[in-house]
Amino acid sequence: MVWAISLSAVQMSKSLWVKFLLLLFFVSMISLSASLFLREMIIEDFEEYLEGKTEDRIYRIMAAIEGSYEQHSGWNTESLREKAVWAVLLGYKIRIFDSGNKEMINTQSAVESMSPMMKRRIMAVSGYSHENNPSDDREYTSYPLFLGGKSIGQLDIKQVPSDVGQGKETIFLMRSNRFLLYSLFIIGGLSIILGLVFSKKLTDPIQQLTAAAKDISEGHIKRRVFVRGNDEIGRLAEAFNVMAANLEMQESLRKKLTSNIAHELRTPLSAIQGELEGMIDGLIKVDRERLLSLHEENNRLKKIIEGLEELSSAQASALELRRQTFAVKPFLGNIQERFKRMFSDKGVQLELKCENTLAFNADPDKLSQIMINLVMNALKATEKGGTVLIRAGLKGREGFIEVTDTGSGIKKEEMPFVFERFYKTLEGGLGLGLTIAKELAEAHGGRIECQSVYGKGSSFSLYLPLTQQ
Repeated sequence: MVWAISLSAVQMSKSLWVKFLLLLFFVSMISLSASLFLREMIIEDFEEYLEGKTEDRIYRIMAAIEGSYEQHSGWNTESLREKAVWAVLLGYKIRIFDSGNKEMINTQSAVESMSPMMKRRIMAVSGYSHENNPSDDREYTSYPLFLGGKSIGQLDIKQVPSDVGQGKETIFLMRSNRFLLYSLFIIGGLSIILGLVFSKKLTDPIQQLTAAAKDISEGHIKRRVFVRGNDEIGRLAEAFNVMAANLEMQESLRKKLTSNIAHELRTPLSAIQGELEGMIDGLIKVDRERLLSLHEENNRLKKIIEGLEELSSAQASALELRRQTFAVKPFLGNIQERFKRMFSDKGVQLELKCENTLAFNADPDKLSQIMINLVMNALKATEKGGTVLIRAGLKGREGFIEVTDTGSGIKKEEMPFVFERFYKTLEGGLGLGLTIAKELAEAHGGRIECQSVYGKGSSFSLYLPLTQQ
C-alpha cells in the first residue's frame, strides 16, 4: 500500500499537469517578489522625499524667523508668536533663543496666548496638544540663526507627535502595506486557482491523446480523440485522428491483402491437390492432358510468386535505377507497336500524341514496366469500339505521360484503393500492376495520379521530374 502511494506520488510529480502548475506558481512568486522589491524602492524614495520636504520646511521657518529679526531690528515677541503658531500649523514645535541663550518664545506659550477659539482651531488643524503626550519623547534639533554672518540666536525644533501632522504619510505607508498584503493573497490565490484550471485544461487533451495512443497500440484502431480549437494541441489531435484513420485503413487493407493472397494461392493449390489425389486414387488417368493441366496450375502459382517478387523489386528499385536521357516519342512508339496487335484483335484503337523533341531522364526499363501496366489495364477496361490515348508532354517543371481510356471507369468508393496491393477493380490479374507502377514512379521521384468517371473511362497520369533526383 505504501509502495503504491509512493509510486503514485512519483508519477504525479513527473506529470505534465504538475509541471505546468509549478511553472505558473513560480511565475506568480517571481511577480510578487518583483512587486515587493518595487514597493521597497518606492518607500525608500518616498522617505527621501519626506526628508527633503522636512528640511525645506525647517529652512522656511528659519528664514521667516531671521526675516522677523531683520524687519524689527531685534526680537519682536508678537512677530515671534506668529512664527511659532505658523510653525505648529506646519507640524513643528519650536523654541527660540537669543544670542545669550535666553528663551524668547516657545510653541506652548504662543498657542496659550491665542484666544480660546483660535486655540481650538490651531489644535484641531495641527493636532498639537499642550498636555503631556507620552509619544513626545523626541529631542529638539538645534539650528543656529544668523543675520549678515552674525549669530543672532538658536532655533530648537521637532515634529508635533500627532496623527494629524503625519496623517498623509502614515496613510500612504499603511495603504502600500495593505496593498502588498492583498496582492499576496489575491494574486497568489488567483495564480493557484488559474494554475489548476489552465494546467488541467492544457494537459487533459494530452492525457486523452496518450490514452488513445495506448488503445491503438493494444489494437483498438477505431479510437479517436476530440479536436478542440485550432492551436498546436488541436492540430496534434487532428493529425492523430488522421494517423488513426490511416492505420485503420491500412489494417483493413492488410487483412484484405492476406485474404487475397490466400485466395490467389488456394485456387491453383486446390486444383493441383484435387488432380493429384484423383491420379493417386486411380480416378483420373495420368496422361498428357492432365499433366498439362497441372503444369498450367503450377504456372499460376509461379505467376503469383513472381508478382510478389516483382513488387518487392519495385520497392527496392530506387537503389537500382539506371537513369539515362532518351527521346520519349520513340520510346512510346515501341510500346504502341508492341500492343498494336492485341488492341486490333479486341477492336480498340490505340493512339499516341507526343512532341518529337520531348526527352526524359529516367530508367527506360522501369518506365517501360510502368507503361505496360497502365496500357494493359486500359485495354482490359475498354470494350470494342473504344479508344486508348497515350499522351506525353510537359507541365511546369515536370514531364508527364497520360494513358486515357473510354472504358468502364472506376467507382468513386474504389478510387482510394486502386494502388493498393491485390486490389482489383476488374476480374483477372493479381491486382499488383498499379501498385508496382506506383512504387516505380516514386522510385524516380515522381508520382501517379488517377481520375475516373464510372461508366465513361479513366485517366492515369505519370509525372516525372525533369532533373535527375
